[in-house]
Amino acid sequence: MTRPLPAHRAIALVARREFRAQVVKKSFVISNAIVLLVIAGGIVAFSLFGGSGDDRPTVGVAGAPDLAAAISEAGDRSGLPVDVRPIDSAGSGREAVLAGDLDVAVLPAADGAVAIVDEEVPGPVRAVLDAALERQARDAALTGLGVDPADLDRSTAPTLLTVDALDPPDPEAGQRTALSLVALFLLFGQILGFGTYVAMGVVEEKSSRVVELLLSTIRPLHLLWGKIVGIGAVGLLQLALYGVVGLTAGIGTGVLTLTTTAVGVFASVLGWFVLGFAFYSVLYAAAGSMVSRQEDINTTTGPLMLSLFLLYGAAFYYVGSPDATLVTVLSWIPPFSAILMPLRIADGSATVVQIVATIGLMLAAVAALAWLGARIYHRSVLRIGSTVPWREALGRR
Repeated sequence: MTRPLPAHRAIALVARREFRAQVVKKSFVISNAIVLLVIAGGIVAFSLFGGSGDDRPTVGVAGAPDLAAAISEAGDRSGLPVDVRPIDSAGSGREAVLAGDLDVAVLPAADGAVAIVDEEVPGPVRAVLDAALERQARDAALTGLGVDPADLDRSTAPTLLTVDALDPPDPEAGQRTALSLVALFLLFGQILGFGTYVAMGVVEEKSSRVVELLLSTIRPLHLLWGKIVGIGAVGLLQLALYGVVGLTAGIGTGVLTLTTTAVGVFASVLGWFVLGFAFYSVLYAAAGSMVSRQEDINTTTGPLMLSLFLLYGAAFYYVGSPDATLVTVLSWIPPFSAILMPLRIADGSATVVQIVATIGLMLAAVAALAWLGARIYHRSVLRIGSTVPWREALGRR
């Protein structure tokens, strides 16, 4: 009888076999190359066409340079810079508004001005135009009284409103939300996808009777962990490639300005993928060992997929309501912490103590499930034929 290999050699041997079997597949190489090109190309396209242009309101003014200067100055004073452009006539102004080249066309009138718009003047722009007309009327009145408006401006001390916000808005909230969503999609997809790979690999070996040959030299537990480590390494490599390409393209194009935060979120996604994958992969391997045909795999992995979708729903609820008590509590409970904690890290709401504590809880849960999954795998992997009932897989009669 062949003597089983030592634990570390057996796990390393199986892990290398699984890793190589995955990464040398043409489908794996081609699909990942396409995904990486899509990530980089999408970010570059967004930087060129998705918001890098000038978002200032455009106002055309016909034949009134003083009014144009007043509008530009009023916009700067109010914190809403306006792109003021000269227009030849009312007709050309109407055409420019209809074509979308101008937001507003302003025509001087005896009692002020006429604004030509497609539907209505946006509130902030209306405030700028009112302020400009008011200032122009004041300057005209001062000039009529023999007072130089420029002298009055120089002799009048500027007054400033200082704002002391008790809960100031986060100017980078949009990027944080985007990072959270990216982290959510990546984690969910990777854990679900590579967990399924583990189950399918177990079923394939079992149905082809390869597992019987492997178990003549390798213990069932070592075969289980070798498969998990090998396939998990492929998932981690793939996730790292996505992150590196995405961060490089985002920072290089200026789409991402939260460099430190983005790198921190990327690192947390990698770490929590390892924990989340370890949590689910032992269960997927155990579920795969209970069936002998690929078409039966959904009967045992269904509850695992359901729990993953519950995690996904909770994470989406958190993105929409980050202050909700329910999801904050769930972020402490495995396996919810594998999805929710990277989101809390992205939005800056997780403290170091919380991160360390949830990692500890997740490791404890992984250890408990590893024992349970190994028990099921050991009892089921050599049983060919019908699906092994859960009661028998758990060793209960």
